[in-house]
Amino acid sequence: MRLLEIAPRAGGRFRLSFDDGSRLTATENELVRFGLHAGMDLSDAEAENLRAACAESAARERAARLAAARPLSKTELKRKLIRKGQSASAAGAAADWLESLGALDDRAYASEVVRHYAGRFYGPMKLRDELRKRGIDRSLWGEALAQAPEPSETLRAYFDARLRGRAPSPEERRRLADTLRRRGFAWEDIAGILGEWEESF
Repeated sequence: MRLLEIAPRAGGRFRLSFDDGSRLTATENELVRFGLHAGMDLSDAEAENLRAACAESAARERAARLAAARPLSKTELKRKLIRKGQSASAAGAAADWLESLGALDDRAYASEVVRHYAGRFYGPMKLRDELRKRGIDRSLWGEALAQAPEPSETLRAYFDARLRGRAPSPEERRRLADTLRRRGFAWEDIAGILGEWEESF
């Protein structure tokens, strides 16, 4: 396969055009690594290695943009890269690369997820569900979940915010209990704090 043209593009990238009509987008790294120049012939193996290197560079660039936009777990990043057309191997390599640089940290992210949802009055089951949805390894859950307030503390704060010092009506009591079950609290915890709250009147 013959490389016909190397055309500069924005962002330090280059468009490579080949005699079979195919094109690749490369970075300066690929140009140097493969010694690319217009008119050179590449063997099938060299062409395949060049394609893989260009795909890896593209995945790294996209991964860096995604990770800079908002916190992500390693699994979430890989999923996003694959949805955007990267191969599973390129996505995995890009995620590993960012992790090695410290730009991805599932341990810190797990703690952030727990703090965020606990601060919005979510209970232990919901916190676990959020960690699971984000693909965070279970070995990191315990440390993150240990930073959440006790369910009773969160429930008391929730009742303080919703009831503002008054006793709930029976209908409101039912609605509160249903809402808190959906938010991931166990019925025993809800009933205990509701009873404690009502006894104060």
